[in-house]
This record gives sequence, structure tokens and C-alpha cells, in this order.
Amino acid sequence: AGVTVLIYEQTCAAEKRRRRKKGELVDPARRVFINDRVCEGCGDCSVQSNCVAVLPTETPLGRKRKIDQSSCNKDYSCVKGFCPSFVGVVGGKLKKRAGALASGAPLADFQRQVAALAHPEPHTWTAPYDLLVTGVGGTGVVTVGALISMAAHLEGKSASVLDFMGFAQKGGSVLSFVRMADVPSRLNQVRIDTQQADAILAWDLVVGASPESLATVRHGRTRILANTHEVPVAESLRNPDASLKVPALLEKLRFAASGDRDETLDAQALAEAFLGDSIVSNILALGHAWQRGLVPVGLEALLRAIELNGVGVENNKLAFSLGRLAAADPEAVAALLREPQQAQPQPLHALESLDAVFARAMEHLAGYQGPAYARRFAEFVAGVRRREVALGTDPSLPFTRAVAQSLLKLMAYKDEYEVARLYTDGEFMKAMHQQFEGDPALEFYMAPPVISRAKHGERPRKVRLGGWMLPAMKLLAHGRRLRGTPLDVFGYTQERRMERALVTEYRQRIEALLPALDADRLKVATEIALLPLSMRGFGPVKQANVEAARLREAELLHRFDPQVYPRPRQEPKAGQLRGIRVTAAA
Repeated sequence: AGVTVLIYEQTCAAEKRRRRKKGELVDPARRVFINDRVCEGCGDCSVQSNCVAVLPTETPLGRKRKIDQSSCNKDYSCVKGFCPSFVGVVGGKLKKRAGALASGAPLADFQRQVAALAHPEPHTWTAPYDLLVTGVGGTGVVTVGALISMAAHLEGKSASVLDFMGFAQKGGSVLSFVRMADVPSRLNQVRIDTQQADAILAWDLVVGASPESLATVRHGRTRILANTHEVPVAESLRNPDASLKVPALLEKLRFAASGDRDETLDAQALAEAFLGDSIVSNILALGHAWQRGLVPVGLEALLRAIELNGVGVENNKLAFSLGRLAAADPEAVAALLREPQQAQPQPLHALESLDAVFARAMEHLAGYQGPAYARRFAEFVAGVRRREVALGTDPSLPFTRAVAQSLLKLMAYKDEYEVARLYTDGEFMKAMHQQFEGDPALEFYMAPPVISRAKHGERPRKVRLGGWMLPAMKLLAHGRRLRGTPLDVFGYTQERRMERALVTEYRQRIEALLPALDADRLKVATEIALLPLSMRGFGPVKQANVEAARLREAELLHRFDPQVYPRPRQEPKAGQLRGIRVTAAA
């Protein structure tokens, strides 16, 4: 009885993006932009959308999120994240970033250098050539396999492609098995056998180091070209601070193939620096692989295959040539840049001195609520610093740094006044105009407490508000003087009461730890001090993160001093699934 199978068919968002690029589908005028100063970095937008276009970005206040406009599918599911940092930009044109090869002398010089490059040694055909291309769905991995196969056919060779594809929007694994031979009789199957790959093009490190990929590697035979650019993985949905552990993944690939048969590049960084867009990064990496002799088809055939593909032909040819030059003469590539190439961003708070962290916190809190509020922060942190200096252990003072970062996070909680200030102090409009040109209309996706409340166990409903919100928020920002007073109408909500209580509780906790602090307990104390950094988000997302942090705090306190803090009871843990609070059965 009842329905056994329910089929819902529609064109996927990634396919719609491809059709828009070809002019076969109307391109919506709306794009999504994230105000990273409002963003808490909680990752709820990734939970709601599972979209590979929602990327982590490092800021002085920790890891936040941004939208990769090149790979955005415009399904707008990310705005369902319970966060007021999302803005709709309607009618604005995305600014084309000018890369080093935009025009003029650098482009002419580049073309001369590419024309002078030697071709790799021709491949000797005594057996099939097995090439595995790995990556993430929706980023062009299948296109690379198709281009190589088409080039082989254009040269009169035999070729087959077998694609194992994940869900594009979900960032699923994609493995493209490309087999080529000079005569059809040498191709007797389409899948690459165990330990039979001649080369692996690992456009994504996680997929390239997966068991399915490594099963094709033979030590001493297989050559590997790995793209070191980090793409968010499924772990990011559970842990917003998840790291790919790039060095460990590269070591895994080197161990499988042998230490001298692997090469690396950051294709996205090169594409953005030279062409102003990362969308062509896989074609750039293909050019690199071809120049290194990993793709045994002719140059003319590959370029013709790019033409037949019919999408961004000239830009893709330029990307392919850039990959060739990067493989043959990396010094020439570096010299072509107008400015020194920037290193990949790292968590800035880990690079700053403690004094710099302290000064930035003081400036931020003074803007948040005034100099007196900032002095309260300074006096407390100074007391912690004196206690840690007296220990004479680690001169970098990790405990004091952790307290400074966490107390700043708690004291500068993002209430309605602060969100309004961060939208209207000029920095938001400056950042928005760096990405978009024209005079776009703005939309804000928020859940104002006066019109949106939680019902029936569900999170409050977000609503779309027009550009009139900017002047309204400018007025609201001045209301921060009312914060914490009886006239603070927003301060009576459960969330605001919790946030004020967290500041008091944290100060009391640190003061309780200081007398017992010693060299042996310093590491655990620092972990306790850092816990507020995980209390991110807004509304139900923040509530769930606070509960998880409190459970973790109880465990760490027991480790710090078992005599004072008893072992916590093992109780069902709270969490969230798409914003809905869930608990494990007891």
C-alpha cells in the first residue's frame, strides 16, 4: 500500500549554468553576495545548500564564507542559511577582474614565449595509454575527459571514456577513465584495471587520494599531476573549520606513485592571477599536463577539440597555453605578473602578534559600544597576561591569546544594532562595488524578530527585504547606545539574554582557572579558553553550537582538575539537521 517510488525530474542547477553560458537559457539578474563582516562562519549556508560555490575565506576575525561567482549555479539555496549576511544583488554586472594577460604587452610577450616552447617527446604506442582524471562534480572534470577523447579521435586513434559522476551541486567525486590506443584492438574494456594507470590528473586532492583512485596507481609507473587548490569537502558540513590536510594528501599520493613521479600546481591561483577567473582552471591544468607529456595527443588536435566544444574558446585556449608555460618555465610565468603573486591566504589571527590581536580587538570594541566597553576587555586580558607571564613557560602566551580572541567574540555579539552598523559603516558597499558594477538593487535576507518567530519547532522564517533596509539600518545602528539598557527592546529576547550571560560566565570561568594554572595544565586551559570561538551563528544555529560547546567544556574541565570538576554525565548530545534541533536517543 502507498507509494513505492516517487520520481521528481528537473534540470539540475549545474546544467542550467552550462546552458546560460551558451546563451540557451535566460540568465537570472540576481546574484548572491555575502557580507563577511556579518558572517559568523558557522557553515549553515553550506548545510542548507551543499553547494561547492560557498567557499571558506580567512579574515582577521577568523574563517568566514564567500560566494565563488564563477561556479555559482544561481539556485539561491544558500540564502536559506540562518544568517543575515546574505544580500541579493539584482541588475548589477559582475566585474571582470583584469588578470595579467588582459591585453597589451604582457599578452604579446606571453604569446611569444608560448610559441617558442618545445613539444613533449612523442608517445611510443606499444599498449593502451590509461589516464585517470579526478575531481569534484560541476567543475569540468568530465569536460577534460571529453576533450582528450575527442583529440584522440581527431588524430585517428581509438579512445574511450567512462565517467563515474557524483552530484554536481553536492560536490560529489568524479572519476573519468580515459583509455587511448593507436589501434582499436588494444582497447578491450573501458575501465582502467588495478595498478594500470599511466597517469592521474588529480584536479581535487581528496578525490585523487581516494581508494578508488589509488587502486589504479602502480609504484614506479604512474605519474601524477595534483592541483593543490582546496575545495570544500563533506566534512565542512559538520565542521566549519575542517581542513583538507593538503600535506598529508600529497604524501599519500607520493607514497603510492614513488617520490619522483608527482608534480603539483595551484591551477585556480594561476587562472585568477592571469585570466581573472578560476572557471578555466581545469583547462589550465590540462595544458600543464600536456606539456609534461602526460596526455599523449597532439597540440593541434587538443586545440581543435577545445574549438569544437564551443564554450569560451579563446579563453580556454589562453588557459591551456598558460598551463603549458607554467609547466615549462615557471620563472617566466612569475615574471609576467604585474605584481608579485600573493600567497594563499592563511588564518590571519595565527600570524598576528598578541599585541596586534589586542590592538585590533580594542579598536573593534570601541566601534561596537565605545571606549569604556573596550577598556573592560583590556583590563581583563591584562590580568590574564600577567598570570601567564608569571608561569614562564611559552613566550607566545597561547592562553592569553585564546582569551583575547574568545572574549572579543563574546563581547562583540552580533545583535540587531551591530548587524546594522556592519552594513552601514561604508565597508559593505565598498566590498560590494569591488565585485559588481552598475547601480544594482539590493535585497536582504533576514529574520527580524518582530515579524519572524519560531513556530511548531521550526526555525524562524527568513524574509526578503528591499533596498529600503539600508537607510533603516543606518538609523538602527545609532541605537547601539541603548544596548543593555531598559530601553533596549531587542535585549529582552532569549538569544540576547544568553549572549550577555555568556560574557559573564566566560569571565568567571577564566578567573576560576587562573589560580590553578600551571605548565602541565596550560594546554587544556587554552582549549577551554578557545571554546567560545565555536559558538557561532544566529538563532537556532548559535543555540545548538553553544550547547555543544558547553558539553565539550565539561569534558575539558574534568581533564583540567578532576578533583574540582566531576566527570560529566553521558547524555544525549544536541545537534542540528538543516537547522532543526535533533538529539540522540538515550
